[in-house]
Amino acid sequence: MITTTGLTKVYRSRGREVTALDGVDLHVREGEVYGVVGQSGAGKSTLIRCVNLLERPSSGTVTVAGQDLTALAGRGPRANAALRSARSHIGMVFQHFNLLSSRTVQANIELPLEILGVSGKERERKALELLDLVGLADKAKAYPAQLSGGQKQRVGIARALAGDPKVLLSDESTSALDPETTRSILQLLRDLNQQLGLTILLITHEMEVVKTICDSAALMKGGRVVESGTVSEILATPGSELAAELFPVGGEPSGPDRTVVDVTFHGEAATQPVISQLSRTYNIDISILGAAMDTVAGKQVGRMRIELPGRFEENVVPIGFLREQGLQVDVADIKTPAPADALLKEGAK
Repeated sequence: MITTTGLTKVYRSRGREVTALDGVDLHVREGEVYGVVGQSGAGKSTLIRCVNLLERPSSGTVTVAGQDLTALAGRGPRANAALRSARSHIGMVFQHFNLLSSRTVQANIELPLEILGVSGKERERKALELLDLVGLADKAKAYPAQLSGGQKQRVGIARALAGDPKVLLSDESTSALDPETTRSILQLLRDLNQQLGLTILLITHEMEVVKTICDSAALMKGGRVVESGTVSEILATPGSELAAELFPVGGEPSGPDRTVVDVTFHGEAATQPVISQLSRTYNIDISILGAAMDTVAGKQVGRMRIELPGRFEENVVPIGFLREQGLQVDVADIKTPAPADALLKEGAK
């Protein structure tokens, strides 16, 4: 549904150049919720604004629903009209709501329909239908100042849906909300995704958002996508930064000659007593240094940091046992990973 290829955005000011996006390739499948995460300045907001061409990319292409939007930009009146038409099928939800204070809730939702030339009766019908959809049927005549933050964001979502979009873009839409309200907004987005078949691309710096509703995710750093995939793929990737951020586990070795490993559980393995089996099978004492478990994309997933007695060379077979159970195992305290990998392969033989 959304594809960016080699997307680059360079800002020029006072003789200086700042590269906000540096060759970003992104692939969002139809009907999925895709999260882009990263620290401030990573390029997330620039990316989402380039998807609907609120920002014109310096180079690269943006394709939404099979249409190359970058081919339409700045190519004359007809192309610009086609771009406006394409944008009408892309809804956007903003961090700070961007509601017009002088308009009622209903009138705020009707605004994009006015711009599209929809008749008054049809605008009213659509606005009231959307208010009911987002749970604010009784707030049509209220003004934004009379609403809570969560209610304002629901109005913003309803307004974004006014043009019956195929794609919904969300730029930090929950970062200004308290945790409980955030959960309710994320549940609303997931419900809309399922009920309407919406493809949702959301920008966030909160890992909890990814855990709660995302099917796929990408990590951005310095204007580049450094890691991406479905959440299941990410959790199964050795050394994944995203997996470590989604399920942080602390804990340091208690002394010398100890081996620390991070174990990721997902699928059926998340319900099996694998650690106790390991302890019984090899008659070893295992220390749990930290653990985190949650439900991601409807599946139970967790990570655990455990400590095994002895140096790495003495634990090749127990670590191999964990991997045979379908677990992702990363050795946390090995400074030279290449020899460690070789030892594991030798142990497997």
